[in-house]
Amino acid sequence: MKQPFEKVVARHGATVLRVCRALLGVHDADDAWSETFLSALRAYPDLPETANVEAWLVTIARRKAIDVHRATRRNAVAVEDLPETPSGLGVPGGDDMDLWDAVVKLPDKQRQAITYRYLAGMSHAEIAAILGGTAEATRRAAADGLNTLRKSYPGAHAKGASS
Repeated sequence: MKQPFEKVVARHGATVLRVCRALLGVHDADDAWSETFLSALRAYPDLPETANVEAWLVTIARRKAIDVHRATRRNAVAVEDLPETPSGLGVPGGDDMDLWDAVVKLPDKQRQAITYRYLAGMSHAEIAAILGGTAEATRRAAADGLNTLRKSYPGAHAKGASS
């Protein structure tokens, strides 16, 4: 017969807390410990009686620690000094308004190919999957668009638009 869950917490709580602290440090360990036992509480009724409860709890704690690490990477990083003014570089309507006007005038396929290739860094094959057609057709559209930009906007070649 399985023990009541309260006894499982009392028996293995310290071990799980040590694991959480070892993986996360003191500050995040308490939250991970709580999350571990909340998850365990939900799954405990389906746990076989022959299961190694301590190993099961440590596995859950390890996964919760991974979740905390992933969440931490997505959080903003504090900086001491912010720039005085935001950069307008690469922002439509910013410093390169003439360039953006020239890009807008391109045919749709050329504009999209240039945008995906040079602003999003996508490969020609990835762009072809979005726009339809082949990677070669996408490469040609991007090259044609760059040639048009070089003719209509003299600064395009100097700004780093290269094929």
